[in-house]
Amino acid sequence: MTVESIQNVTVIGAGTMGHGIAEITAMAGYSVTLQDVDSDALAEGYRRIEWSLDKLAENGVIESVDTVAGRIDTETETASAVKNADVVIEAVSEDLELKRTIFEDIDGHASTDAILASNTSSLSVSKIASEISRPERAVGLHFFNPPVKMDLVEVIYGAKTSDQTVDRALSFVNSLDKKPIEVQKDVFGFVVNNILHGFIDEPAWMVSRGEATIPEADAAMVHCRNYPMGPFELADLSGIDIAYDVRQAGDIPIPPVMQERVDAGEYGRKAGVGYYDYENGDGPMYEQGDGVTFDTLHVEACMANKAAELLEQDVTTVEDIDTGMQLGAGFPVGICERADEIGLGTIVQKLSTFHEKYGESRYEPAEYLVQLVEEGHAGVAAGAGFYEYDTE
Repeated sequence: MTVESIQNVTVIGAGTMGHGIAEITAMAGYSVTLQDVDSDALAEGYRRIEWSLDKLAENGVIESVDTVAGRIDTETETASAVKNADVVIEAVSEDLELKRTIFEDIDGHASTDAILASNTSSLSVSKIASEISRPERAVGLHFFNPPVKMDLVEVIYGAKTSDQTVDRALSFVNSLDKKPIEVQKDVFGFVVNNILHGFIDEPAWMVSRGEATIPEADAAMVHCRNYPMGPFELADLSGIDIAYDVRQAGDIPIPPVMQERVDAGEYGRKAGVGYYDYENGDGPMYEQGDGVTFDTLHVEACMANKAAELLEQDVTTVEDIDTGMQLGAGFPVGICERADEIGLGTIVQKLSTFHEKYGESRYEPAEYLVQLVEEGHAGVAAGAGFYEYDTE
């Protein structure tokens, strides 16, 4: 069911995310314009939409490919693409200056009532919208890849985003049959990627320090803790170069093992080699017993600490953190729920040990986490932690 005040949606950028967002928006009944300055990229994006719709029709997800595809027009000119749009979603690559330029262009041609949304996965919505005339209309809509399959969308406030804009954006996301979580402050990485950095980076630091091997880390997180992929396997799939660029943009320390792969051009699956060899090898190579000595608590403690920092800063809620990690990252349970199961006192002790040993700020226990423990809210066994539990 579409939102009554929204009829026409324009998606800027016909790449993987852009054409995916255009597809699900058309599936929800909206009239969609897919815009890209590159006519070849635009044609390829539309072809991929048709291919995907054919597969969905074969599986009975949609009744008519022609009906859905017929709701999508293509356009190379920004002005004509956005002039009648109620929502404009920018979905180009993670380049702040490019996104800022596109937002300024959109701002000059779109209706004054239109929502201007960025599909950024980590960059500041406030900075992207810093030069437009109506920043109160700007919002982040972070869809996850691939949009057709992934149910989560992060809805992010910029510094000047109005509550009315967020309310409309939340209604729009719900109308796409997606689950929104609200990110109330414009922090780098938002919710999911902030916590996911700990899942990917901490094992990389451990390998860089000689404390573990790549197969040990992946085997432990998959077979011992039930994550859908190991951290190195995931990095290879999503692109080590992309992870590297994001961390540079956020001024996040880069583990040496990641730096080595980028320097060698070994970006993962798309390059044929990354942490694993996909050309001359069999890709991820780890067995169930490989990870028995790997310190999984180290990784989960760091993720829980980041969750506590987000709560301490009033970025979001416990429930939205756990929903985000399950729907956006495929975690078996939310990280706050898992931390309560482990015990928050155990997590604080682990973090304190590493903070004393390495002196790195990311290991310093969040004040909120320490406060919970001091108040006796140490997790499931105590009857309360991030959540409250019925112990009767």
